[in-house]
Amino acid sequence: MSSGKKVLLAAPRGYCAGVDRAVETVEKALDLYGAPVYVRKEIVHNKYVVSSLEKRGAIFVEETEDVPEGSLVIFSAHGVAPSVHEEAAERNLRTIDATCPLVTKVHSEARRFAGEGYRIVLVGHEGHEEVVGTMGEAPDAMTLVEDPAAAAEVDLSADDKLVWLSQTTLSVDETLETVGVLQERFPQMVSPPSDDICYATQNRQAAVKVIAPQCDVVIVVGSGNSSNSVRLVEVALEAGATAAYRVDYAEELQPEWLEGAETVGVTSGASVPEILVDDVLAALRDAGFRTVEEVFTADETLMFALPPELRRDLKAAAQAQ
Repeated sequence: MSSGKKVLLAAPRGYCAGVDRAVETVEKALDLYGAPVYVRKEIVHNKYVVSSLEKRGAIFVEETEDVPEGSLVIFSAHGVAPSVHEEAAERNLRTIDATCPLVTKVHSEARRFAGEGYRIVLVGHEGHEEVVGTMGEAPDAMTLVEDPAAAAEVDLSADDKLVWLSQTTLSVDETLETVGVLQERFPQMVSPPSDDICYATQNRQAAVKVIAPQCDVVIVVGSGNSSNSVRLVEVALEAGATAAYRVDYAEELQPEWLEGAETVGVTSGASVPEILVDDVLAALRDAGFRTVEEVFTADETLMFALPPELRRDLKAAAQAQ
């Protein structure tokens, strides 16, 4: 490694198009309708973002039944099962669906394959909000498999029409390993028309793979309930980083992590605003890591339109002025 303490800053990192859209949806809803605006579950899995929106008047609830009848509720970027839409209708709630369009794509695939008589093997983490929503699209046709070990044990019929789908925020490598085990056991299993793991998840993992072999330590900025952030720590270690840690805030950095380190890698999960990365870079600068080299591995230009319900009301408000 070259002499002198430095930071390798992964790019791309941070907000993906789906997170950007979801956070802006809550912000615009607060501007347009005024507080309070109810949000079912965390809009994205990041402590700072949720706290910032709460200060502006967003109220985060666990279930639809926690929203007062007739109120406005926003569904999070992770998506919801059809039953949640039904519950909202029963409570006369106005809804804005901020589900990431890439998650919506997986929901559509689940409905289509179930309708065509397939047994769907969903690769994902039990209890994760995205998995709960996707399984809700075709609960009787879906089997959840978490990892290669589960794939080796899962009980499926050799006579079934099988297809696999996946949670969008998984480790690319582990998902392919899991699918490989499944396809070896069940050769008739087909793949979806396109990879379900989202472009941003793949790009952030690819960037970490480039910097990790050069790093004594990799710092991943992201929350513990953020699947893609947790995966980045795992990817960094597998790619050759000596050590890797996840933090929500710069204050969580531990001095002993940096002892003897010459090169520190920094990246952030897809639901992390850049201000949190800036804070980590400032803390590292104070610790002697004053040179920052940004390592670009992909250019992201994708943007998603705001949910149609919100666009309609924003347009009406603009015309009324």
